[in-house]
Amino acid sequence: MSSPWSRAHKFRRTPRTVLALLSVGGLAVSLAACGSGADSGATGGKVQITVTGQPPQTQPFERKVFDADVAEFEASHPNIDIVPHEGFMDPKTFSAKLAGGQLEDVYYVYFTDPAQIIARHQAADITEAAKSVPHVNDIQPQLLDNFRDASGKLYGLPTANYTMGLVYNRKLFQQAGLNPDQPPTTWDEVRADAQKISALGNGVVGYADYSKNNQGGWHMTGWMYSMGGDVARKDGDKWVADFDNAKGRAALNYLHEMRWDDNSMGSKQLLQDVDVQRMMGAGQLGMYMAAPDNVPVLVKQFNGKYEDYGIAGMPGGQGTLLGGEGYMVNPKASAAKIKAGLEWIQWKYLNPDRFDKHVKQYADGQQPVGLPTEPTPDIWQGAVRDQQLAVKKKYANVPAQNYQAYVDTANRIKGSIEPPNAQQIYAALDSVMQAVLTDRNANVDQLLSSATSKVNSALAQAK
Repeated sequence: MSSPWSRAHKFRRTPRTVLALLSVGGLAVSLAACGSGADSGATGGKVQITVTGQPPQTQPFERKVFDADVAEFEASHPNIDIVPHEGFMDPKTFSAKLAGGQLEDVYYVYFTDPAQIIARHQAADITEAAKSVPHVNDIQPQLLDNFRDASGKLYGLPTANYTMGLVYNRKLFQQAGLNPDQPPTTWDEVRADAQKISALGNGVVGYADYSKNNQGGWHMTGWMYSMGGDVARKDGDKWVADFDNAKGRAALNYLHEMRWDDNSMGSKQLLQDVDVQRMMGAGQLGMYMAAPDNVPVLVKQFNGKYEDYGIAGMPGGQGTLLGGEGYMVNPKASAAKIKAGLEWIQWKYLNPDRFDKHVKQYADGQQPVGLPTEPTPDIWQGAVRDQQLAVKKKYANVPAQNYQAYVDTANRIKGSIEPPNAQQIYAALDSVMQAVLTDRNANVDQLLSSATSKVNSALAQAK
């Protein structure tokens, strides 16, 4: 799953024979092989496209920015009419909307979705059209790969991402005699630091982890990746569970030892994101596994202070959980709509020429700037990434140096996306996390074996 918090926060053709490169507003897009739909998508010389991603009214700042962007885009692209639809992705209604002709021309997806959408032919092939989209080659290739099929054809574009790291309380680190500028880089160090932090007493917990509402399974996946392992792997043409092994036992043993031997995880368990964020916001927690988008939550919803938090790379350094979001195009869209849709996606979300203006909007609106998340998601590479880092530094209003360890690690650590049928897998692994954290005598071997059977059943349905 994309970060559960992130999800809550978001809410967060012309004929095939036309080969000419068209240029509108500085974007040139080839229409070759864009599709063969009879609907040109144009009315009175203007192409109208429906797009998702408009923030709800409950997020007035984000809504204001989005609507202003629509107006600015239409002014600079007079041949395109954007019809924004509020909201993001609802997997429960997606297929019905597509079948009923109600799916937007350009639609938002989480990183967990493209593989299934592509397998079901529910997105347009934009391989040829995207070749002329500016700066596509400046996007980190592993993010683009999330939108490709096995033959390398491209069906969407990433617009934001996250990798899991370690959010920690710098204030508690100092109180415990730890250096907040040198956060732990291994799970052994996490365990040792958690002991020192919990020794502060007064209900302070050294390390906390999730174990319910599928978030325990999500975090166990993060644990597995951090150790160079996985939770599912391809075996020929099918997927199979891959956590009943030494890496899976090591992850669970760390949790069991911190919980029962060190008493550094506190006695209250069966936690989910809001519980742990509340603990961190109240200054009662030293560390937890999370993405950078958690930090604004700690400040805005739980009265924390930006200067009190730091983010480190995923302990272990052998891998981390990668998630994010992007946009795909309705497979029934005409070539003209595909072209217009790609122009919108590039202009709105993948536009280095607007870095400065976009980030300044957030700084002027008293929104946090300097975190490796919106408005400066870490999706770029090379000179464009350097350009974005310079803009972020220019407008930073939070202590960006507190997140440097995360940024340095995220740029070199292997990121792996979530497994297929992730929610079913996470539900099965939830029970494993719950047992280890609530039962001193939990049988890890038995738990992993039992979960493997459930996960293999879930994976048998994956394409």
